[in-house]
Amino acid sequence: MSESNDGTTVTVTSKGQATIPKEFRDKLHIGTPGRVRFVENEAGEVVIRPVKRPSELRGTLASETEDDDPSATELLREEREREKKNTDDKYGLSEQDE
Repeated sequence: MSESNDGTTVTVTSKGQATIPKEFRDKLHIGTPGRVRFVENEAGEVVIRPVKRPSELRGTLASETEDDDPSATELLREEREREKKNTDDKYGLSEQDE
């Protein structure tokens, strides 16, 4: 590995493997073992992004939503109820007929 003003240079092995320098692993919070994703941006540059483990994601969506907003499950249940009511109305069914 060599350092210059333009960044850090690492060697790529015959298997296509390269070591991410510790300073970047620390900065990006990439643990070992860990996973990263290579993404090409609009400028054509390749960006390395850490991939979180499922255990690290647990609860993140729930904490990002406001208490007043219904969950995706609640929205789906409401939609199914509307569809059921529309179908029942269309065919003249009621809850008493069931």
